Amino acid sequence: MNSNVHQLKTTRIFPPLYEKTGDASIDRLAFFHILEKLKTQKRTGWVNHKIPGPESISDHMYRMAVLAMLSSDTNLDISKCVMMCLAHDLAEAHVGDIAPSENVPKEEKIRRESEAMHNFVHDMLHGSPAALRVLDLWKEYEEGKSEEARFVKDLDRFEMASQALEYERNHGATTLQPFFDSSLPKIQHPEVKGWGEDLTAERQRFKSGN
Repeated sequence: MNSNVHQLKTTRIFPPLYEKTGDASIDRLAFFHILEKLKTQKRTGWVNHKIPGPESISDHMYRMAVLAMLSSDTNLDISKCVMMCLAHDLAEAHVGDIAPSENVPKEEKIRRESEAMHNFVHDMLHGSPAALRVLDLWKEYEEGKSEEARFVKDLDRFEMASQALEYERNHGATTLQPFFDSSLPKIQHPEVKGWGEDLTAERQRFKSGN
């Protein structure tokens, strides 16, 4: 999550990586349990802006997945896009939602997220074909080269802007403009860009009291 009004200097403490037992059933359950952290960890940008009861990481990914299902773009592999939505922030189950305000260098963030994914896939899930498919989806999103990866990135941007508007409307938040500035102008996919234009119009109506 990229937008913060306060440039806070914080030190994130990263937990140690999981040590595999060698028992596939125990290690697999460890992965299932770590997924809970995606349900309970709140997205850092909203926390920093003091939003009451902010969304979790999995809340964000779930709406992205539904948005992907609603696309009318027949040139995309929609099933892949849905799975990519659900995998793209998976590493945050271990490292958390690292915000720029934490001053973690980009290279360090990438390294820790890559280590987390390797730990999930190889130490917890023992390199199963299904686990390797999840890893491939995560890598494809991170590389951002395929049409599906670029589309999912645009969904990531649109979903964040949608949430920002909802917090403005539901909680009277007044400091969220950076979330719009860092997302909607960067959307490239024509359909998602259109959704963004609709969202902008809705926000203008809200602010004008109509």
